[in-house]
Amino acid sequence: MNFRPIALLLFLASGPVTFAQESAPPLLRAGIIGLDTSHVPAFTKLFNDPKAGGDLAGIRIVAGYPGGTDMPASKDRVAKFTEQIREIGVEIVESIPQLLEKVDVVLLESVDGRIHLEEAKQIFPSGKPVFIDKPLAGNLPEAIAIFELAKKHKVPVFSSSSTRFGTGLVGLEGNKELGDLLGATTWGPCSYQSGTPDLFFYAIHGVEALYTIMGTGCETVSRVKGPVHDQVTGTWQDGRLGVYRGIVKGKAGFGATVYGSNGIVQLSESPNYGLLCHEIAKFFRSGIPPVSEEETLELLTFMEAADESVRQGGKAVSIKEVFAKAKEEAAKLGGE
Repeated sequence: MNFRPIALLLFLASGPVTFAQESAPPLLRAGIIGLDTSHVPAFTKLFNDPKAGGDLAGIRIVAGYPGGTDMPASKDRVAKFTEQIREIGVEIVESIPQLLEKVDVVLLESVDGRIHLEEAKQIFPSGKPVFIDKPLAGNLPEAIAIFELAKKHKVPVFSSSSTRFGTGLVGLEGNKELGDLLGATTWGPCSYQSGTPDLFFYAIHGVEALYTIMGTGCETVSRVKGPVHDQVTGTWQDGRLGVYRGIVKGKAGFGATVYGSNGIVQLSESPNYGLLCHEIAKFFRSGIPPVSEEETLELLTFMEAADESVRQGGKAVSIKEVFAKAKEEAAKLGGE
């Protein structure tokens, strides 16, 4: 007996066959707090590009709160950048609570790190994941307080400079030409902002790159601050030296020299907003920070210790002691 006609009839009677399709991730609505940095229009264009793919796909910046302070870098630019993202189609709101009603995730972009803790106190109770742009806070005690507040509210949070995710730096891991990592020097433009530790404002890019290469484990920091260059030397627990050289005057760029057991690798790499935004997007989806709290706090301690070294005439300062003092001060700041 030929069963094929019967099988065909049964197939046709069963109706159309559907195949499981991988559904696109749900749209995440993002909001920006602090419209006073060039990062704001740059990030908005990346996330809201209709051709965005990969990790950036499905995340749209829909609302922005201007904020701003009396810091020149803020007050002189907030109106310009607010208007730029308004023209892109982002709704401008009048308060942080109003923004939180409209979004699922938050980018805290305020260029003045001194207000980040107070802004975090308004954001974190919402439970929404937060990326905090550099610097994490106006000083080390406030940075510690932000992380403690995030834990209290169980909020995923991370902070980083875009230099960390450069392809050159990422490619150092497992580099056979380099071999075992023995030390590194990074450099970049260095300018200061009154009211915050010297290295927090712009030198943080080079320090972040240094920690991307060296990892945690710095024990002491010494600094020589000059009119042309600002040099900070860290001694790691295994004897390796990590050096940040800030270019105060003269031609400036971003780069690194990395010393290994097999060779020396030199890099020249500017911050890449696209690579940072991809990491932010992955973080918003997963809730897993790409940079640990431990590493972020140590590199901030490195920078605080650099100021303390200057106050002590260039003497090597203990990272552990600087952090312990800052933690005591952080406890006094309290929660919301």
